[in-house]
Amino acid sequence: MINRVAAALLLGVSLSVIADPFSKANTQPPVRWNTGGSVNTTTYSELESFLVDGVVTDRALQDAIRMSGWSTEELRFGLNKVYAVDLAGVSQFLYSDAGEAFLQDQTRSYVPYWRQKMTAAMALRAAIIADAKDGLLSSIGIMKQLPVSFRLSDNGSTGGR
Repeated sequence: MINRVAAALLLGVSLSVIADPFSKANTQPPVRWNTGGSVNTTTYSELESFLVDGVVTDRALQDAIRMSGWSTEELRFGLNKVYAVDLAGVSQFLYSDAGEAFLQDQTRSYVPYWRQKMTAAMALRAAIIADAKDGLLSSIGIMKQLPVSFRLSDNGSTGGR
């Protein structure tokens, strides 16, 4: 199960598109990623349209897909793929030493947009557990549950502590 969770997260990160949860205004914030010196933004509805029917209407999303190294079909499949999980098992793992190491590894360059590494592992753990509450886990589900806006930095660890 741990390998499936890791694979789901890595595929989500490979897209270089990071979503965050519903804001107080009950709207989904934009999806952001950065490449070198620029930050690209796609509306969540454009990402959702891609995940549902494969339609890409946003140039930045199209570039992210092209640069991901995955085919469009692979990305849609991987981000939407749902895994049956045991919430207690997922939680126990994420709070173990091995789980903490996993979270630290996953958040090397996948970090909260503003506070960077300070809250990365804690926020990712919260999102994984929140998505697993119903016994199902997916990359897009985890991304939707992130308690803060995340981004992917393609230039290695941001070092922002």
